[in-house]
Amino acid sequence: MIKALIERLRQKERTIEFPGGTPVLPERFRGLPAFGAGRLPAGSPAQCPVGAISEDGPVLLDLGKCIFCGRCEKFSGGAISFGRDYRLAVSDRRSLLHRGGELALARALDEKSRAIFGRSLKLRQVSAGGCNACEADVNVLGTPVFDLGRFGVQFVASPRHADGLLITGPVTKNMESALRATYDAVPEPKIVIAAGACAISGGIYSGHAETRGIPADIPVSLYIPGCPPHPLTILDGILRLLGKINR
Repeated sequence: MIKALIERLRQKERTIEFPGGTPVLPERFRGLPAFGAGRLPAGSPAQCPVGAISEDGPVLLDLGKCIFCGRCEKFSGGAISFGRDYRLAVSDRRSLLHRGGELALARALDEKSRAIFGRSLKLRQVSAGGCNACEADVNVLGTPVFDLGRFGVQFVASPRHADGLLITGPVTKNMESALRATYDAVPEPKIVIAAGACAISGGIYSGHAETRGIPADIPVSLYIPGCPPHPLTILDGILRLLGKINR
């Protein structure tokens, strides 16, 4: 025990200064795409493995489908490039249809909802048939580096103890009924967060997952794109939803 305490003191503070500080992201990180002045070469949409690129006209990239693989940077002739902006979470599906410029980032919940959830938000995480990449980056939020709990946000084991769901995975046929049962078990009022391309659109499994993401009749409060979304992207989205970030 003494050795553990000494080691903890040696390591000093490990929690990042967020949202106050400037996050340090790895060089290979791909964030919000930027579009050049040129048009896409003929046949470009067919090169995208998930069909996220528009068929014709000005560049249109569906961030709800995009897996941020970077392939389009190579075949687009400079028309698409990935920047470093990790802020990608939005409040509605249409805002993920990216035409360049800044995203309409997630809006805060209404005043009544913020009064309920703003100081204490309990989430039940549902892995609806995913590959575990999104789930791993969600789990990372509980480490000392990100320390999600300092914002009053915690994951709980039972939907009956939760204020909402954070859903990952494409929602396979066998998971759809389990997801609906879990959603119904969460007491009102409740929120739903779609984390990752699979939960939003089916992602790389869209040809196999029958519902292609969260069913349309389950209302989603926050969409967090990525494959998987970076932990900072998830954290930024949740804090925007709670009104703790407005810039």
